[in-house]
Amino acid sequence: MTIHDEPHPSRMSPDDPQFEGVVAQHRAAREAGEFRYRDPKTGLFVFTAVHLSTRPCCGSGCRHCPYVWND
Repeated sequence: MTIHDEPHPSRMSPDDPQFEGVVAQHRAAREAGEFRYRDPKTGLFVFTAVHLSTRPCCGSGCRHCPYVWND
């Protein structure tokens, strides 16, 4: 399974003003071995694609769901 730092466009538009910040936060968390990061848009914790790939898709629409790239 390929892990993407960018959210699938159906989960977050590349035109969103926070898109680049989200991608940077996800990449930094993934490279540090963290399973989550604090979302610059909402302040909530978001799971990384690496962490989400360790379990089946839950269908909750997670921003970094790796399974949506395989549809």
